[in-house]
Amino acid sequence: MSMRISAFGDEVAVDFEEQLIALQRLRIPLLDLRAAWGINCSQFSAEHCARINQLCAAYEIAVSCMGSPIGKSPIEEPIAIESERLKRIGDIAHLLGTRNIRIFSFYPAGENDGAAMTASIERLGVLTEIAAENDLLLLLENEKGVVGDVPENCLEIMRAIASPHFRFIWDPANFVQCGAAAHVDAFWDDLGAFIGYIHIKDARLADNSVTVAGAGDGQVKELLARLQASGYTGVLSLEPHLLEARHSSGFSGEDGMAQALGALRKLMAEVGIDER
Repeated sequence: MSMRISAFGDEVAVDFEEQLIALQRLRIPLLDLRAAWGINCSQFSAEHCARINQLCAAYEIAVSCMGSPIGKSPIEEPIAIESERLKRIGDIAHLLGTRNIRIFSFYPAGENDGAAMTASIERLGVLTEIAAENDLLLLLENEKGVVGDVPENCLEIMRAIASPHFRFIWDPANFVQCGAAAHVDAFWDDLGAFIGYIHIKDARLADNSVTVAGAGDGQVKELLARLQASGYTGVLSLEPHLLEARHSSGFSGEDGMAQALGALRKLMAEVGIDER
């Protein structure tokens, strides 16, 4: 079984060409595009997209997914704000040769309870309709602090929105930082059916510190083994956050990215996954 490796370029540099130089040096063929030249992907102009395409062609690196901030916003805001942002990012995504857009499930106004879940599902349903109309694939990332934080909540959301335009990103470190122990063992059989993308980072339950894959409690090796057994041939995207984790981004530097990549490739070899 073979899978492809991608990485968040803004984890290694602000300048977009420097991102690509580092990824090429590390032999990473795909890019998760969250920001370039310090500009968030939701704000790219047509000129930005043309320059990005030109540089990606020169370095033979393709955009795999838009690392959008959609849904990392208050649940009480009018959904029209995120709907319009999705349409704009969708247009940008198509210009850059991808239909994949990472999203989140909104910050609850108070308790993360049944009312918050109902509101989140309703809002995500609206976004999924837009995705269907515009040939986009929404990829919901589990994230601490939003409605879809712990595995149980993610599963409820995924079951509620039955659409081929809405799939799940499994991020092991984020589950750990929500206190979910042995989440692969406990939830693969249910959540595994909804996977469309994988983020690779790890964390420790003891102190929530982020680590390279395999050095924490995220069961990354177990996740890779389950992916292989299921026939997954998609993307493993490195989002290491080794030096800094911010609200809407992170930073590892090229050395940190190299360490994260080495740890991932070691686990892939141990499980028997080829890289393509």
